[in-house]
Amino acid sequence: MNGIFYFSSTGNSLYIAQKVKEKFGGEIIYIPKYHGNGSEYEKLFIVTPIYSYGMPTFVYDLLPKLDKERPLFVIQNYGGMVGGADYLLYTYAKKHGLNIKSVFTIKMPENFTLTFSVPRFYLKSTLKKSDGNIASVLNQIELGKFKLPKKKKTKEEKYLKNKSNWHIIGERFHTNENCVKCQKCVSLCPVGNISLKDGKIVFGDKCVACLGCYHRCPKKAIVYLNKKKKSRYINPKINENDIGKDNK
Repeated sequence: MNGIFYFSSTGNSLYIAQKVKEKFGGEIIYIPKYHGNGSEYEKLFIVTPIYSYGMPTFVYDLLPKLDKERPLFVIQNYGGMVGGADYLLYTYAKKHGLNIKSVFTIKMPENFTLTFSVPRFYLKSTLKKSDGNIASVLNQIELGKFKLPKKKKTKEEKYLKNKSNWHIIGERFHTNENCVKCQKCVSLCPVGNISLKDGKIVFGDKCVACLGCYHRCPKKAIVYLNKKKKSRYINPKINENDIGKDNK
């Protein structure tokens, strides 16, 4: 059986993981809730967004723990640019002795929209094209046409510096008058960075920049740096309630 590990805050990676399961079968596992090493599976798939030309904290922490004998296939998705994130992940996996077979990248709708808005037509166009791109990647894996990234000028130290500053994003969040204290943000935060204290939503200093709270607040009440932005994104092809859950 295959283990399909994913991290997703707005549904892009989950959607790809679901397509992997449809194609190859297996179990979909939400990385933040997983504490094993993958040895219970025959093949391992990791589906992950690209963050700061690297990877989310949960993927960075998971890779060194994985079984070194299991074949590993990685599918990264991005909204802007890959920026060498594929090569960085590949070299990081090799450094930890993993049996990594391929690293594919797929463009998905941009969701890092704290300071800008992506035109709706562009989001729709990207999402429409993604099905063909996903199918192409999965067909290549099925045919054994594995892809490994070419050497690029990537700077792990720059990624790690950016990663160390992600907490600043959470510290810049606050809720406005639209907040109804439903605590959805509290329950979905993967690191427990959000709480309700004295009748007020409070953001701590452990933010990992996933932006799940920002995009999925039902009242769009979470604000970044007082910017009056209304655009939010959730992948329309998934059930939002499935984000953050396993599918076995």
